[in-house]
Amino acid sequence: MGTAVSRQYLEEVCVVCDERRAKGIHLYTSFICSECEEDMVRTDTRDPKYKYYIDRLKKITTPEIYS
Repeated sequence: MGTAVSRQYLEEVCVVCDERRAKGIHLYTSFICSECEEDMVRTDTRDPKYKYYIDRLKKITTPEIYS
């Protein structure tokens, strides 16, 4: 497998910026890239960007647990 193909498999789409990234965290079944995570943590609650992040994070839902 070529490096371009193997790298594509390592990248996921960020739930915040909708970009394909290789590094980040998983929150339930969603992926947040490192860049967005870092920016969210540093954004002041009075910043208009804060509301944007909250709205994007609302897309994340808790997965059902079936027993």
